[in-house]
Amino acid sequence: MEVENRLSGNSALAGVSTCWPKLSAPEQAVIADLLEADQGHLFADWDEPGTEDQAKAAFLDDLLRINESYPGGLTGYIANARDLLAEAKEGKNPFEGFVPQQPDTVNLTELNEEYDRYERLGRDHFDKTAFVLVAGGLGERLGYSGIKLDIPVEVTETTTYLAHYAANLKAMESRMSSPRPVPFIIMVSEDTQAKTVASLEANHWFGLKKEQVHILKQELVPAIADNDGHLALKTRYELVLKPHGHGDIHMLLHTSGIAAQLEEQGIEHLVFIQDTNGQVFNAVPAALGVSVEKGFDFNSIAVNRIPGEAVGGLAKLVKGDTQLTLNVEYNQLDPLLRATISPEGDVPNEQGFSVFPGNINILVINVATYVQILKRTQGIIAEFVNPKYADETKSAFKKPTRLETMMQDLPKLFGAEEKVGVSIFDRRWSFSANKNKMADAAVKHAAGGPSESAATAESDFYLAGRMKLAAAGVQGSESAEELIHGVPFTRGPRVLLRPSFALTLNEVRSKISGGSIADEATLILDGKDITLENVELAGRSALLIKACDGAKVTVKNLKVENDGFELVKLTDEEQASDATPEYLRIRGYRIEDRGAKRYEFTEPGEYVVEVDHVP
Repeated sequence: MEVENRLSGNSALAGVSTCWPKLSAPEQAVIADLLEADQGHLFADWDEPGTEDQAKAAFLDDLLRINESYPGGLTGYIANARDLLAEAKEGKNPFEGFVPQQPDTVNLTELNEEYDRYERLGRDHFDKTAFVLVAGGLGERLGYSGIKLDIPVEVTETTTYLAHYAANLKAMESRMSSPRPVPFIIMVSEDTQAKTVASLEANHWFGLKKEQVHILKQELVPAIADNDGHLALKTRYELVLKPHGHGDIHMLLHTSGIAAQLEEQGIEHLVFIQDTNGQVFNAVPAALGVSVEKGFDFNSIAVNRIPGEAVGGLAKLVKGDTQLTLNVEYNQLDPLLRATISPEGDVPNEQGFSVFPGNINILVINVATYVQILKRTQGIIAEFVNPKYADETKSAFKKPTRLETMMQDLPKLFGAEEKVGVSIFDRRWSFSANKNKMADAAVKHAAGGPSESAATAESDFYLAGRMKLAAAGVQGSESAEELIHGVPFTRGPRVLLRPSFALTLNEVRSKISGGSIADEATLILDGKDITLENVELAGRSALLIKACDGAKVTVKNLKVENDGFELVKLTDEEQASDATPEYLRIRGYRIEDRGAKRYEFTEPGEYVVEVDHVP
């Protein structure tokens, strides 16, 4: 009755008042809460019943959905926004009083015996690990109209990112003493949900069991119009909605109950990965080993960072008895250093790197610690707001803002008892982002920065394969880097050691000995029981071996000479033509088979491939 009296006493709310009797109890409740939170403008000048009823219903559906999905509801979101906006207007420095120090690190940039030791520890932990994939974005920035997970990481065999990730999970399962499905959680958005599910279904879940894959949908949040926390309207019956950030994965893992379920199932670590980083699983086994041995509750997989690079730096921030190891955004790091320990800012060390490792948003988190933090916070992880003010008075915004959250900010909620560390890997071994269309990538390269395109990601993918061969003692040389439509690419050797063949360097060393590979040759190995002894690939030759489970294949003393695969640059006409697949246009070339040698073993048994004994 109190709400109805408020409605009847306000002429601007007359329309809502006449609609009120036809509204459901949940709709009435959310309107009442919002009126109490000074959001009356959302319901001003509504039409009488019978006019714009569908628009009103859709508007109320949005309010109810957001109210249900955000812990604390819409009024909690508004209250958080007001607090954070007050701090932003005041210009509060989040790092005030903190002094940066180098974080606790384990350096794994060298592929040596210590690296092997950590990989072995991690491999023994596969059965206690689950993976979380953040995949809320489309490929529009790349010039690709579909989801980024459907982009091929390489076009020699056209393996998509999603297929590659699934293959790694299957390979992990096959290496467990008591195989069990590796839980795989994918966070999608309204833009990517249907296409992600369609891709999984069309490809029979890439060999995974349907029940081991959990799809969590991220909801949008309302934009804020002003410092008083009023929600912004696009039209009279439509909110301005914006992404809340990838930190929503923490909230979703809590509200879905999945994090707690995984703990009950004996899962001890969650590995958080991004949608287009094909190199991530090169680093996962060793990073897991570090987390197990060091007892890290939160372990950031990181790379060496060039001072001034547009990559966040991981630093231990110390203030009295408080220590927080956090990602500090690159535009905040240099001023923080100048104000505290380094008058010259972020300067290089003797190796030319910053003393603060570069954050690449790949995380290994202890599940027991994680679940306790989620219970305490309802999964709301360190929100922030970044309003763009219209002028120096900070009284108005240029455009509506919103609360955001980043998944790497979880340690902001840690206490002294939680351990946070950093595992540093060789950059192209562990990280090669695919996020820029060719024209933008070419501009970035010309300016001296990383291109981070489909072509450079594929080039680095092959490079990681070459690094594995080199670690096994295979002799080889790398072809010269060239520009394809202004984007750098190294033609070869193109090496694809599939996850089924090897997940760790020790596996590669145990299965490959001797031999050599020429600078534009191609080697693809797909199968758990393949071994190579003194195999030579000459010129542009290509050797592909695929073996089913139970097929033991030994290849020895074989010299391969054929026309292999050829990288063919797209012409300007092909580049502009809709007849050329998008996944080729975003990299500017295709790879054509000119006579690669293929061996495929589809039946269990023992096989030998050598000069005098070829099946």
